[in-house]
Amino acid sequence: MSLVCISYFAILILMGNGVRSWTGEIHGRVVCDVCGDSSIGPEDHVLPGAEVAVLCITKSGEVLNYQAFTDSKGVYVVAETMPESERWDACLSRPISSFHSHCTRLGDGNIGVKFSYNRPSGVFL
Repeated sequence: MSLVCISYFAILILMGNGVRSWTGEIHGRVVCDVCGDSSIGPEDHVLPGAEVAVLCITKSGEVLNYQAFTDSKGVYVVAETMPESERWDACLSRPISSFHSHCTRLGDGNIGVKFSYNRPSGVFL
């Protein structure tokens, strides 16, 4: 059995005090891939308490690392507000560990989800 990470994100532009800021939010779910086939099926289940690493590169090239843990529904959230000029350009989410003894091995296939922020500002996905 292996861990599978599913990620999606939302972006929002905020205006306040004349400073243009940007808020990025990444939501994801960690699932135990019971069959180890790198696909989600009815036999698979979410993993509460799983540790997730999220690595993002900003538009200026800075690398930011985040750590998150899943809630009771296997969902994790990473969010940050920053200047528009420093916003995330691309991110990679991947599960790191799980305390569930039956599902601790990382899959051999696609164990991370890479995505880029190429949508117009204020678009929620």
